[in-house]
Amino acid sequence: MLQLDFNKVKNTVFLFVLVLISCGNFSQTERETQVNHNNTKNTSSLDSLSAFSQAHNDETIIVGANQTEDYLPLLNSKRVGIVANQTSVIFKNDNYIHLVDSLLKLNINVKKVFSPEHGFRGTADAGELVSDGIDTKTGLPIVSLHGKNKKPTQKQLADLDVVIFDIQDVGVRFYTYISSLHYVMEACSEENITLLIFDRPNPNGHYVDGPTLETENKSFLGMHPIPLVHGMTIAEYATMINGEKWLKNGLQCNITIIPIKNYTHQTPYSLPLRPSPNLPNDQSIKLYPSLGLFEGTNINAGRGTEFQFQRYGAPFLNPKTMTFTYTPEPNFGAKNPKHKNKACYGEDLSDVKIDGMTLKWIIKAYQNSTDKSLFFLTDGFTKHAGTAKLQQQIEAGLTEKEIRQTWQEDLETFKKTRKKYLLYE
Repeated sequence: MLQLDFNKVKNTVFLFVLVLISCGNFSQTERETQVNHNNTKNTSSLDSLSAFSQAHNDETIIVGANQTEDYLPLLNSKRVGIVANQTSVIFKNDNYIHLVDSLLKLNINVKKVFSPEHGFRGTADAGELVSDGIDTKTGLPIVSLHGKNKKPTQKQLADLDVVIFDIQDVGVRFYTYISSLHYVMEACSEENITLLIFDRPNPNGHYVDGPTLETENKSFLGMHPIPLVHGMTIAEYATMINGEKWLKNGLQCNITIIPIKNYTHQTPYSLPLRPSPNLPNDQSIKLYPSLGLFEGTNINAGRGTEFQFQRYGAPFLNPKTMTFTYTPEPNFGAKNPKHKNKACYGEDLSDVKIDGMTLKWIIKAYQNSTDKSLFFLTDGFTKHAGTAKLQQQIEAGLTEKEIRQTWQEDLETFKKTRKKYLLYE
């Protein structure tokens, strides 16, 4: 558990996880739907059929959820709530079982599931209202943490002794699971309930980059003064929330962490399941810090295609310079994509090599807009960027290098703070 000294973990583990068929709890129809979304060019889909590939030295990363011997004693005779989605699984050889199903089989008294953005089974669109309900497989109540009720209420926690948080993150500030983490921590601290965090690797955890959120731009897309790419795991981020006293009234949440084994921030990690509907493969996850900024613009970032966050385009980009074309159509995870059924001119990035965040594509798209007044959704872009300055800088024609220079002081300050909370090298 947390008492392990992770500073002594050697950086000798290289996990190359291939990919699995969609979550074992999905229905056959759902599995077929996700498999049909793959095609020959998008072969790295996190949902495609494949077994795990083992790491060098026969060592593998062991996620928190797999360490049942460490956390079952903490759950016996307790009433348990679980914050979970389709990534909350225990890996078993070339297969997996959902954490909820595993705990129920082990006679743990699971009372309810709290469901974040995209829902418990991970099928809702970004921003789509996720409703309360009943899980058809287990009969457990599902409490939505997306929409008006982002924070568990006193009544919803009244019959619980412990809450588990086990969700795969991708290390980007506007990926809202860390905002859900904040609210769960705050609610648990108010009710004096222990939060048990099962940690998982951050596939973008090897670097820190981007503009830092300014407190006046706080929203569910960013709640704390951190860079766009924070370089922390869920558990590390939870310790930062506590340590920096970011909860309401400076509250402290009683957290217990089941950390990852055989992991450092430099260990390559390929997610075995898509973390949300529109992040289908490793390429989309690598590009997400860069192309996610398009969510605050009128540019389509691949939603409504099989290459989400691997392309961008819009009808108002110049077709003479942006020669790649595609047409977004409703599909899994995008019922109403931007520019639905309209030809978009843009750029295909599905084969580009990238290992970090860049502004070059959003700058290029703006410069090639035939009507620049259509480009930004100002309020939405400010929330995604965490600052109004980035839009102003792009509109003023600053280069990426010039813009990056304005981030450096904040990044250095954050890195010093971050270092205090790292559990892994």
